[in-house]
Amino acid sequence: MLALILGIAKSDENVRAVWMSGSRANPDVPKDVHQDFDVVFQVRDVKPYWDNDEWIERHFGKPALMQKPESMSLIPPDGDGNFVYLMLFPDGNRIDLCLTKMPFQESDEPAIILLNKEEGAPDGGDVPVIKGTKAYWYVKRPTQKQFSDCCNEFYWCMNNVAKGIARDELSYAMKQFNEYVRDMLVQMLKWYVGAENDFSVSAGKEGKFFKKYLPGDLYERFRKTYSDAEYEHLWAAVAEMIALFETAAKHVSAKLGFVYKEEERRAIEDYISRVREA
Repeated sequence: MLALILGIAKSDENVRAVWMSGSRANPDVPKDVHQDFDVVFQVRDVKPYWDNDEWIERHFGKPALMQKPESMSLIPPDGDGNFVYLMLFPDGNRIDLCLTKMPFQESDEPAIILLNKEEGAPDGGDVPVIKGTKAYWYVKRPTQKQFSDCCNEFYWCMNNVAKGIARDELSYAMKQFNEYVRDMLVQMLKWYVGAENDFSVSAGKEGKFFKKYLPGDLYERFRKTYSDAEYEHLWAAVAEMIALFETAAKHVSAKLGFVYKEEERRAIEDYISRVREA
C-alpha cells in the first residue's frame, strides 16, 4: 500500500511532499492488520483534488466505503482549505488521505516523512525521516485548575444521568453518562497513568491502552462502568463510576499535591439517593 501511495505522489508534479502520521508513525503502538494509513499529500494547489472521485478511483481504485468530511453538511466541515478522503477498500485497507498546501511543522503530530521533492536529493528525497518526538502523545501533566474542573464537571453532569433515569429517558441518560461524565473519568484515569509513569507514556486515544497501564483491579472496575439498558444495571454502573473516579482522583491529587473536594462527591451521592427514593 505504501508503494502505491508513493508511486502516485512521485508521478504527480503537484505533490511536493508526503508524510504519514498516526499509529504507523508511533513505534510504541503494537502493529496489526487493522492500522490505517494516515497520509498527507502536500500539494501546490488543492483544487484539482477537491471532491474528485474520479481522481481517487483512477489512482487508488474504487473504495468500498468513503467519507469526505469537507463535502458534508450534517457534520460541519473544518473549512481549513484542506480536503480529506477517508477510504475503506475491499481488501480491508484503510487510507485517510489529506491534501494540503501547508508544509509539515515540527510542532505537529510526529510523522514519517516519506517523500520530499523540495530537498533536491538525486533519489527524490524519499528516504523516510521521522519528525517530531514521542512526547507529543504522552499524557500531559494537569494543573490544579484543570484537575478541579475535571472533578467538578464529572460530579455536576452526573445529576443529569440521575434525572434521565428517573424520567425514563434512556437515550438522554445514556448520552450524559457515556459522553460527558465518562469523558471526565477517562481524563482522570489518563492522569492516573501519567502520574504513575512520570508523564512519559501515552494512554492512547479514549484511554485505549488502559488495560496495559492501569492496575488490574482498577481496570476491572473500569469495565464495570459499562452498562446495558436496564436501569438497575445503570444505577450500579453509576455507583461504580463515582467510586472509581474518587479512587483515581485521590491518587492523582496525592501524587501531584492537588486539593480534591470530597464535598462534591458527597453532594452528588446525596442527590442520587433522593432521586432514587422519590
